[in-house]
Amino acid sequence: MGSRKCMTTLLTSLALVGMMMLGRVASQNYGDALSKCILFFEGQRSGKLLSNQRVHWRKDSAFSDGSDVGMDLAGGYYDAGDNVKFNFPMAFSTTLLAWSVIEFGQSMGPDLQYALDSVRWGTDYLLKATKIPGTVTAAVGDPNGDHNCWQRPEDMDTPRTSYVVNQTHPGSEVSAEIAAALAAASLAFNSTDKNYSTLLLSRAKEVFEFADKFRGNYKDSVGGGVCPFYCDFDGYMDELIWGAAWLLKVTNEQMYWDYIQKNMPHLPKQVLRHVDGGLQAVDTFSEFGWDAKYAVGNELQQFRPLCYPSGEIRVQSVAGITYHICYILSRLEQIAKGQVDYILGKNPLGMSYMVGYGQTFPQRIHHRASSLPSIDEHPQHIKCKDGTPYFLTNNPNPNLLTGAIVGGPDAKDQFPDNRTDAPQSEPTTYINAPFVGALAYFKALSEL
Repeated sequence: MGSRKCMTTLLTSLALVGMMMLGRVASQNYGDALSKCILFFEGQRSGKLLSNQRVHWRKDSAFSDGSDVGMDLAGGYYDAGDNVKFNFPMAFSTTLLAWSVIEFGQSMGPDLQYALDSVRWGTDYLLKATKIPGTVTAAVGDPNGDHNCWQRPEDMDTPRTSYVVNQTHPGSEVSAEIAAALAAASLAFNSTDKNYSTLLLSRAKEVFEFADKFRGNYKDSVGGGVCPFYCDFDGYMDELIWGAAWLLKVTNEQMYWDYIQKNMPHLPKQVLRHVDGGLQAVDTFSEFGWDAKYAVGNELQQFRPLCYPSGEIRVQSVAGITYHICYILSRLEQIAKGQVDYILGKNPLGMSYMVGYGQTFPQRIHHRASSLPSIDEHPQHIKCKDGTPYFLTNNPNPNLLTGAIVGGPDAKDQFPDNRTDAPQSEPTTYINAPFVGALAYFKALSEL
């Protein structure tokens, strides 16, 4: 318990530091960027859309997903510019959206409800994907078949295969990430929908237990259903610790803190990354993304030097470290603001990499629904290969996917705005999701 007291004291110190850092001058319209960043998720929705859908050129799609395994798996999000539902990055995006609401929801104004709607769209689907005990749906849609077509989601005639992990073919990383998403969302909805929050937490505990008890890499269980697109080469321990950390935050139960302490030493010091066309081992210290949560693990370990066997905290040490944190956080805020401003247009090209924000932004993003004529404009079915001319044309996309943040420029700050260059021109949910919290934070600063 002493370690947890230590963490609480430091978190209080961090909160005070955050309040002291308020009052910076804005250089972008962070409120406008926030609204658009959240709106993007409505353009990525799968399933039957709601009557209050604001991206009007998108229509219902993939409402029979899951029928091949006798499940209702309609809903959720398409991960990027394709029409596949990869549940690992989708769950991570949902976790980050929920985290943004938890930390900065009070700064979102009218966008808070839209943010909560975006979280719920993800969790409603994840509840379906985990409905059968001992199984978790890892993905829906044959990725190879889908990537062979340039087709609207409303027209899909490629296989909608469901890829499921279970006790004999486990997938700890995707399952633990879903547990984290459900736990984080339970906290996000705790004050507005208690019953839903309770359901999410109960399912999060069940799914985490399954992820931990039946350990294994999901790439070994579902193979081509997720690889090479969303393989996880780092193992599943970081996701298990990440899931436990969220359950600890929500429940404050000692068992999750004990789990974190026990398993933290098992995190690898290096992970494999694609570098120059090959796999290369890199240090894990700052790794944080849909497939790597090592930065969080390292942050948790940073609290331990302040804690003593008796569980007491030495005031002198805390005072010193608080000063150090003040300095570090002030510098980190400057770096974060520079990165946010760069994405929004303060860069050598003067281009915003968020679609619809600023005067100059990407016009030819790698995104099927955005680049093909909408159902309203072209109600006739577009077959698999009939969309190829739209993919290859140099014309701007006919449908503006407002708020989409693309992969961005190369190392020399060059951006060709070429639809065929997926790494630079494709948006993803897991790019936008963490940006929501950053924008809400800087929006709050700009309004003081």
